[in-house]
Amino acid sequence: MIVGVPTEIKTLEARVALTPGGAQSLCDAGHQVLVQSGAGIGSGFEDSDYTEAGARILANASEVWAEAEMILKVKEPQPEEIARARPGQTIFTYFHFAADRKLTEGMIASGAHCFAYETLEIGRTLPLLTPMSEVAGRMAVQEGAKYLEAPQGGRGVLLSGLPGVEPAHVTILGGGVVGTNAAWMAAGLGARVTIVDLDLDRLRYLEDVMPANVTTVFSTRPAILALLERTDLLIGAVLIPGARAPKLVTREDLTLMPKGAVVVDVAVDQGGCIETCKPTTHDNPTYVVEDVIHYCVANMPGAVPRTSTFGLTNATLPWVLRLAKMGPRDAVLADSILATAANTLAGQLTCEAVAQAFELPWQTAAEVAETI
Repeated sequence: MIVGVPTEIKTLEARVALTPGGAQSLCDAGHQVLVQSGAGIGSGFEDSDYTEAGARILANASEVWAEAEMILKVKEPQPEEIARARPGQTIFTYFHFAADRKLTEGMIASGAHCFAYETLEIGRTLPLLTPMSEVAGRMAVQEGAKYLEAPQGGRGVLLSGLPGVEPAHVTILGGGVVGTNAAWMAAGLGARVTIVDLDLDRLRYLEDVMPANVTTVFSTRPAILALLERTDLLIGAVLIPGARAPKLVTREDLTLMPKGAVVVDVAVDQGGCIETCKPTTHDNPTYVVEDVIHYCVANMPGAVPRTSTFGLTNATLPWVLRLAKMGPRDAVLADSILATAANTLAGQLTCEAVAQAFELPWQTAAEVAETI
């Protein structure tokens, strides 16, 4: 198969979908790899690194999209990329369709086969989402701590506190991969951390493994409201695979928080779990609602592209190799795990959660694959 890697064009997105090592693995397996010139620069890879791995460098994105049978990306296709997608072409990337109706309808109309990293599921795990969730969870605390500083408009609170001065209180909505990594980071800095979740088994596990300055609370609306009154940093870390995130905090609820508190909504890719959340970018990351600073960058790991690119390729490469070998039809019909990643096939929506988000018709991936 001819596999293409274009340069990411989302604002200040410096990750690349494939390392040179990943490119070599594809070439060794008998595939052709096309890389847009400069695609790896933001992650520290020169064009020569890819050519030495066996890839071919193309001058621009239009050439990559025109020649490749499968496109590997990091972020969802932007409008000009949607226009380049064609019927029968396979695209493997983070789509987060449930947060963007225009993207969903655009990719359906393109006729491309869209496989989403974030819905590939093994048991109850999402292995291709995990590395970026780990990065985002850790960064949420890092960014939250920065924006709590007074020069950034925050209330001037140090997460760790001092001897004789109490530490900041960090509330984390969701105890999954993002929430767990955020909790470890915040706890390590000395903050008082509360993790809120609906899964009692998960809360029991977190109670066992977390340090003493982390507590767990079962998620109810009264419990969340009580926590907001003393929360300096609120981290949204809720995920329902493929679906829009539920709104757990309303605009009115924010008035309970101290003035100058900070919200970091990592769930922004799936619509956000805080009502006032809207996607921002690294060049304009924050805004203020009800005297609370909101950091809602939709591609947080893009700020640390080298770390993120290695983490992403480590997780995705085995599945890229399988999809390239099998093709979209056989991948769906013969590989039950790859089938969970299929969100659209040949102009048909194949993800129930996305269909529910927009009240659109859908078919199972297997039903559509039989017709390809």
